[in-house]
Formats: sequence, structure tokens, C-alpha cells
Amino acid sequence: MPHSDELLWGALGDISRFAALLTMAELGLADHLAHGPLDTSELAVRAGANAPALRRVLRELASMGLVRTAGPGAYDLTEKGTALRSDAPDSVRSSIRMLGEESFWYAIGMLPATVRDGSSAFVKRYGHVYDHLAKNPASSRLFNDYMTARAAALTEGLAKRYAFPPTATMVDVAGGKGHILATVLHANPQMRGILFDLEHVADHARRTLAAESLAERSEVVAGDFFAEVPAGSDVYLLASVLHNWDDEDCVKILRNVRKAMNPDGRVLILEAVLPDDEEPHLGKDIDMRMLAIFNGGTERSRDEFAALLSQADLALTEVVELGSGASLIEARPR
Repeated sequence: MPHSDELLWGALGDISRFAALLTMAELGLADHLAHGPLDTSELAVRAGANAPALRRVLRELASMGLVRTAGPGAYDLTEKGTALRSDAPDSVRSSIRMLGEESFWYAIGMLPATVRDGSSAFVKRYGHVYDHLAKNPASSRLFNDYMTARAAALTEGLAKRYAFPPTATMVDVAGGKGHILATVLHANPQMRGILFDLEHVADHARRTLAAESLAERSEVVAGDFFAEVPAGSDVYLLASVLHNWDDEDCVKILRNVRKAMNPDGRVLILEAVLPDDEEPHLGKDIDMRMLAIFNGGTERSRDEFAALLSQADLALTEVVELGSGASLIEARPR
């Protein structure tokens, strides 16, 4: 267990290291270094940066193992740093850029103010996050890329570790661009899928499913899950949905799902499930961002999920660990 001083000073250093990481992502340094080492001056020209300032950031990045010196004044990309390349299979570049996006960075910095009065400083300045993103296309693209990258590992775990009913129809509620639904349908060739989301998301989803050769096994339905969801299906997936809302709104969503589902259907919730102990957990880190950005949005424990489900006449039946801090919660009619 680290000494308290080490823990506290380490946290302070994390802010500086993230700032250097954000600079690397924003300036595309990994892409510029992808084909070999460059002199700092040349790298600055390619990245549109000030060379002396860039040199100082590279020194910090080298201490983090993301770049290494390759001769006087020159740097090369390390294997660890390749994760910052835009074309890396598991690239984290968009995720870092999203967390450093101006409004999100503001929200984290204003967390003390949010905690003082219980109301998100982000919402006060920018409005609801999805309304803000809809008005800011560049930020919206970053957010979508971030969510796609975040979902990739979770989706693979979902398809491999959960036994879907072989011939079921699954409704992916607030399914976004359709990457999760596509992965599940590819892994279960007899299943059919319905992606349900807001109208402005629907066209993206149709393009994704068509590109995945799944148009004949799927459909996209536009609507509002606070009003209703498509009825008569066997499986309803809520992936990273409930943590955006307070308990009252979550119960409304779950009741609409319960009303729509087949009598022997099931609800699947893909979220972080917070442990009851004091050990570190990725969900606890994410919960700080939820607190900063949403009014009422929160990560929850198993017991808290069970309580929400009970209010919608559903019973929690299983929790499957998927890795990367996420779990799959299965619920069925009571």
C-alpha cells in the first residue's frame, strides 16, 4: 500500500501527465512519428507546434514511456505509444481527446462546485450533454469516437461471455451507431436485431448495419425511450444508458421495457457495477465524470441495480463480468 504522501503527490502528477498525454493526442504526435524518429524541430513543423514548448512535453512523454530519445533532439515512438496512433486497432487517441475537450475539462475542474450544491456545473454552463453535443458537431464526433472505442472491448466480451437465445430478436435501446448490435448479430447468426434511438442517430445506424451486411437481419426504429420502446421482442439491451439518468428516470425507462418485452423475455444492462468494498475500480473513476457532467447520472452497485429493477417488476438474475471495469446484468420478469 503506497504511503499517503506518495498517493497524494502521485495524483497531482497525474494531472500533468494527462495534460502531456492530451497534447500528444491533440497534436497527433504518434501519427507523425509512426514511420520513424524525427528531430523535434521537424516534428513541431508537422504538428503545428512551438518547438521549445514541444520539447518540454516530449521530455514528459519520454518519462511515461510513450516516446524515447533517438539521438540529439530527436524522438521515436515506443510500442506503448502506438496506442495513440489514429490507425491503431485499439487506439485511445479519441478517448483522450474527448476527456480533454473544453466542456468536459471544465466540468472536471468544477467538480468541487458541483459537489457543494449537488448540481452539475457543466449543465449550468452548457446544458444537457447530449443537447450540447448536438449543437457542436466537432465535439459530437469526438464523443462518438470515444464511445465506439470504449464499447469495442466491452462488446467483444458481451458476445463471447453471454449465451443469447439462438433465434431471439434483440432490441438495442439507445443503440447509437449500431456497433454493439452488429457484433452480437455476427456472433449469433440466427438472431435478428432492432436498433432503437433518436431520429438524428438513426441514419448512422442504418449505414453501420448495411456496411456490416446486416440490413436483412435488422431494422432501425426512431423514438424516445421515455415514451415507449419497440414491443414484442425477446431481449432488450441497455448499454451505457441507465448511468446517464437518476433513479426516477431509470425506472421510467425500465418500466417501458418491461411493458414491451415478451413474457419470457430478458433485459440486459451493460454498465459498471460498483463493488461494495473500498478497492479501486474503474467504475468509481467513471462515476466522478458522471457526477461532473450529469444531473442525476451515476454508476451503481449490484444492490442499487436490483432496487431499480424491482420497481419495474423485474428481478436481477445474473451478473457477468466482462472485463475493462464493465459487467452485464441480466434481469427477467418477476
